[in-house]
Amino acid sequence: MNPRLLALLSLTLAMTTLPTIARADSVVLGGGCFWCMDAAYKLLPGVTHITCGYAGGTVKDPTYEQVCTEETGHAEVVKVDYDPAKVSLERVLQYFWDAHNPTQVGGQGNDMGSQYRSIILYADEAQKAAALKSRAEAQKSYDSPITTEIVPLKQFWPAEDYHQDYFAKNPNQGYCSVVIRPKVNKLKHMLDSGK
Repeated sequence: MNPRLLALLSLTLAMTTLPTIARADSVVLGGGCFWCMDAAYKLLPGVTHITCGYAGGTVKDPTYEQVCTEETGHAEVVKVDYDPAKVSLERVLQYFWDAHNPTQVGGQGNDMGSQYRSIILYADEAQKAAALKSRAEAQKSYDSPITTEIVPLKQFWPAEDYHQDYFAKNPNQGYCSVVIRPKVNKLKHMLDSGK
């Protein structure tokens, strides 16, 4: 057999047996403490991975300690990776409004400071349009104005390793028990009821 034909046949056979890799999209969102948002988005079907991090500031590769000073301008955020074949960007954004209080100024709950602000950081014009549309739709459910910033994503910086999967690794820690667990339970109930 011709060696070129054999090579082409081998390549064709190899390509047909490769697993199909699902496409993944991502969006960067901030709704208070990133430990809360991480735990919340792990409940949403179609979400494939969450990375806690920092975005929206001016300092390169900030640390948690720097962000907590409020001098870097960063917000605590999560990068939500999702399979668009299983969940749409519109659904990911709709869930965002349920996962935190987008009308609170200067933080979330008792977590006060600009690093806990409500923010959507869009990667392109399609995400910007989806975010603006979603915010307008969500506003119909609130008496107070939504204060969520919708701004371009310039850079996402992953947070330190100990912040990743924090609730899953520390479910009995005080903050997790008092703040995150009730939020997770509320969101589970909401999802179970079909919302």
